[in-house]
Amino acid sequence: MSPGPARGRTPRPDGGAGRRSPARRWQLVRANADAVPPSTRRFMARARQRRMRAALPWAVTAAVLAVAGLVAWTVLGTGLFGVREVRVVGARLVTPVQIRDAAAVPDNAPLARVDLEATARRVGALPPVANATVEREWPGTLVIRVRERTPVAAVPQGVGFVVVDGSGVVFQRLDRAPDGLPQVRVARPGPDDPGTRAGLAVLAALGEKLRAELVAVDVAGLARITLLLRGERQVFWGDASRGTDKSTVATALLSREADRIDVSAPDVVTFE
Repeated sequence: MSPGPARGRTPRPDGGAGRRSPARRWQLVRANADAVPPSTRRFMARARQRRMRAALPWAVTAAVLAVAGLVAWTVLGTGLFGVREVRVVGARLVTPVQIRDAAAVPDNAPLARVDLEATARRVGALPPVANATVEREWPGTLVIRVRERTPVAAVPQGVGFVVVDGSGVVFQRLDRAPDGLPQVRVARPGPDDPGTRAGLAVLAALGEKLRAELVAVDVAGLARITLLLRGERQVFWGDASRGTDKSTVATALLSREADRIDVSAPDVVTFE
């Protein structure tokens, strides 16, 4: 006898023992889909749209955050926008190399992470620099602009000279007296030295004609200031008060034949 079909197992139309072909599975899906009422399909479609609309802001936010994170990492954490050049503007008394050394910004340091104020303070600590500003110039340049001190007088110190600005700050040392600068002779030049301040105050009070004859302001004491003029002439100034009056009187008396003019009391002038 030929064996009959196995008991309890129904033959498949596709001849398989339990696995449907892809074509058959697609037919069943289509059949199930066709069996769903149109109203249900519309409800399900609207539900999917609502879920997509609800998820869209979150997806956009996540994408924006990802892009921002990538940009921040590129700018702050890599050398792609690193310092390639340090450009110095306005330097004459100090060299660009000295300014770059004072700035102490490493090569390829992320430009966005450079502390501009701290860098400006380091550069401003150089004696010839009155102040400094630092700015970024993308993609890889740091620009340092300096304003140097203005020389006002030279002060003899030992075998050389130091140069001071209008506030008495010493910012340069020279082997010989610089051309075009009057001398202020004090023992300890500096912005906190009373003699330096008095000598500079007298210098600032001089008129153009008197300044043209000036060789040095000698500060032997706060009340013993003397102008040393060309031709070995002297004007005894006294203290630094009433500078404008003393300058006017001394200028008017320059034509007098006298080796020493005393204008310490400008209302009562004496000659020697």
